[in-house]
Amino acid sequence: MTENVVIVTGGSRGIGAAAALRLAGPGTTVLLTYVLSPERADEVVSQIEAKGGRAVALKADVASEDDCLRTFAEADKLGRVTGLVNNAGVVDVAARLTDMSFDRLRRIFDINVLGTILCSREAVRRMSTAHGGKGGAIVNVSSASAKIGSPAQYIDYAAAKGAVDTFTVGLAKEVAAEGVRVNAVRPGIIDTEIHASGGDPDRARRVAGDLPMLRAGRAEECAEAIAWLLSDAASYTTGAILDVSGGRSILP
Repeated sequence: MTENVVIVTGGSRGIGAAAALRLAGPGTTVLLTYVLSPERADEVVSQIEAKGGRAVALKADVASEDDCLRTFAEADKLGRVTGLVNNAGVVDVAARLTDMSFDRLRRIFDINVLGTILCSREAVRRMSTAHGGKGGAIVNVSSASAKIGSPAQYIDYAAAKGAVDTFTVGLAKEVAAEGVRVNAVRPGIIDTEIHASGGDPDRARRVAGDLPMLRAGRAEECAEAIAWLLSDAASYTTGAILDVSGGRSILP
């Protein structure tokens, strides 16, 4: 059993996979969750193990309370939960609000918002000194869309990530005196497969020229920000939302 366990939700691809790879190291086991890609999750585990790290992949849907409870129960078997990366998230095809179904809205908010809150609840129950814990850190993965609104595209996703931002600030204040730090990263256009799931696989490359830095970001760049916020180097940082957007989230 290792001393530290870091949970990365949605860790089979994109930012989640990059974070899992970045966070693995001596004395730390990474528990990464996935829903649809067991082969991809196993590949991330294999890459971590090839570098001498420890990792476990677990099929779990963050929108399910039972799955969240099972995830943390499995983590407890591996060691002490010291870090949580709430990365699991989804978008849908670009649409106006008037064309969005209730089922779509329910899915967007169940995964992006309720999943983040449920997993954070379980993490705090283990990390907080008020619950007998020894402290820890949570990093939520938000989106630049929370600041710009994504009209006529993903306004529901933007609203969900806005809720994640507010939750980050509120929980940070709630548990600041209990040894738990809560922060977020707010990625912009990152070259990952999330665009394909939204029906626009070439989006990152197509819009790159319109971004202030003239390129899309890489998942590894987000992972570096996540790793810093989880680390002791950020020991006096809580309630922060770090933009990793190449300038996209700078408001005019």
